[in-house]
Amino acid sequence: MSVDSAEKTSILALPRLLWLSLAVLLCTVPCWSQQFLAEQPPQSAPSDSKGVTSARGQQNGQQQAGSISGKVVDQSGAEVAGAVVKITRDDQSLSPEVMSNEDGLFAFTNVAPGPFQLTISSPGLASHEFSGTLQSGEAYVTPLIMLIIPTQVTEVHVGVTAEELADVQIKEEEKQRVFGVIPNFYVTYDFHAAPLRPKHKFELAWKSASDPITLIGVGVLAGVDQAADRWGAYGQGAQGYAKRYGATYADVFAATFIGGAVMPSLLKQDPRYFYKGSGSRRSRILYAVVAGSVMCKGDNGHWQPNYSNVIGSFAGAGLQALYLPADDRRGSGFVVSTALIRLGETSLAGVLQEFLFSKLTPNHPRRSASQP
Repeated sequence: MSVDSAEKTSILALPRLLWLSLAVLLCTVPCWSQQFLAEQPPQSAPSDSKGVTSARGQQNGQQQAGSISGKVVDQSGAEVAGAVVKITRDDQSLSPEVMSNEDGLFAFTNVAPGPFQLTISSPGLASHEFSGTLQSGEAYVTPLIMLIIPTQVTEVHVGVTAEELADVQIKEEEKQRVFGVIPNFYVTYDFHAAPLRPKHKFELAWKSASDPITLIGVGVLAGVDQAADRWGAYGQGAQGYAKRYGATYADVFAATFIGGAVMPSLLKQDPRYFYKGSGSRRSRILYAVVAGSVMCKGDNGHWQPNYSNVIGSFAGAGLQALYLPADDRRGSGFVVSTALIRLGETSLAGVLQEFLFSKLTPNHPRRSASQP
């Protein structure tokens, strides 16, 4: 081969080397760029990107206000207009209120998230309470709130009035008889018996004075007086007996009505003996002596001086002095002594009621559990 041919071949081979070198270079540059980027440290975001990120973080950390709404109806399903809805929060002292509109709708806006309680009220309907928790930015809708008509509680007390109770008690007392025969009307075995009205006092007096046993007893006393020739001026025989019977019955009648009906009605006092039946024997004796003559219960239930019995005793003795024979009347001394004897008889009757007659009266009511 000649020199010119060799040079010509070398010149032709030069472009092929250049192309081959360029191809190698193009394949190597991407690898260098990837390696370079991988070795570079991450750069912080631009200042504008920093501001956006910070704002989003603050927005996520702050709670957004929400709203609470609902509807109020009655138990028939009709909308309740003008219902007062009050919201209460544990962290707030104020309790805002709104009123439901004509469609029964209500709403609270700009409400901070958290637990809440609603109190709904309307005139004529029972109040209702509802509790819930509002989330951040939530539009809370309560379930349908129903107000119902409040339950009406009616208490019916079935009983009797004090006067009706006294009617019943008087009827029971009129059945009380010693040995089942002798009247024992002026004692009550209920220590808290109902007070007597004036009509009860006169009824009791008439029942006692007109009882057949009372009339028979007066006849026996008149016979004893005639046998002992008491009130000798009346004489003997049927005429003397009739006078003694009339005087004795007048004495019984006057004492019964004046001391047991007239004065107790005027002074509002109870003429009955209130059986005690408990305590020591001494206390019961003292009670019987006092309660049977100089002390009594008033119609108000309080103990007080027995003016009715004292006045009745003196009044009865004064009347007796008007129709007794003059030889048996000894002026004012007779009235005083007779009245004192009557008071003593009343005290003795109280002792007999407390310890004896209660045992001999089989049909009297049992003692009340409320007695002392």
